[in-house]
Amino acid sequence: MQAGDTFATTSPMLHLEGITKRFGTFTALDGITMDVPAGQVFGLLGPNGAGKTTLIRIITRISGPDEGRVLLDGQPMTQEDVARLGYLPEERGLYKKMKVGEQALYLAQLKGLKKAEALKRLKEWFARWEIDGWWNKKVEELSKGMAQKVQFITTVLHEPKLLILDEPFSGFDPINAELIRNEILRLRDAGVTVMLSTHSMPSVEELCDNIGLIDKAKLVLHGNVREIRRRYSDNTYRIDFKGNKVALANALAFMGELLDAQEKDEYTSARVRLARDAKLNDVLRQILPSVDVHGVQEEVPRMHDIFIKAVGERAPEEVIAGFTE
Repeated sequence: MQAGDTFATTSPMLHLEGITKRFGTFTALDGITMDVPAGQVFGLLGPNGAGKTTLIRIITRISGPDEGRVLLDGQPMTQEDVARLGYLPEERGLYKKMKVGEQALYLAQLKGLKKAEALKRLKEWFARWEIDGWWNKKVEELSKGMAQKVQFITTVLHEPKLLILDEPFSGFDPINAELIRNEILRLRDAGVTVMLSTHSMPSVEELCDNIGLIDKAKLVLHGNVREIRRRYSDNTYRIDFKGNKVALANALAFMGELLDAQEKDEYTSARVRLARDAKLNDVLRQILPSVDVHGVQEEVPRMHDIFIKAVGERAPEEVIAGFTE
């Protein structure tokens, strides 16, 4: 699936069509067309300055596009639809002098919840996350991570159908980052569509069903994560065997090449790249008389490596380094 393709298996909750945004002579977004499937986690990715935040601001109607349109459930998005969204921006902001419970209740009511219902839901969330003791603390007493947990709760409290999270793991320790990851998956399983903007490639592989990669205002990669990883595969396998490495290399003649081999306790683990037209079963038949094969596993490229390859010819090295492993 190439940039601009739509998803055939799942109807999109959000459809972006030809989104272009300019600031004077600078083009921040250039004809972005992509779908965000319903009930899945969609990764919005790209180097700093690629246009991700501008696109999010257009989706949330903080600003408007110069060209193109945004469809929500097949209909042009309106200001009334914003109430169906939950948006956690990268720039966090709570009123420091207010008490945590008072602040959370205020934000919940801004989302349209009645006070009694907001209070009920907040108490349930605070109990589930074991933060009841924070209710009467002032926001300024909270650490950055603690404040982010409160903001996450207030972002999802009104049960939005579309949840947009901009770098939600920033500032969290591993334990609380895992808490947020589990919550994202729980929300997805409950039918919420999640758009996740992040530089964390492990999070992409762990959480995202589909992704859109923006670079220099253009959509350069778009589709299902598994399909993308398969598309970028280079026919490399790890073969665990007992026997002589030279015998294995000789047995691979004209069907592949031995990239490297490391001896382990009971066997040798070799990385083998097959020839373009070679089939794994044919290769195994050829090497089995020479070595004793104990296991075979295809090496599917990591998203980090794929993004470096996709962006590498378009961005300087320091921009590529912004993607975290």
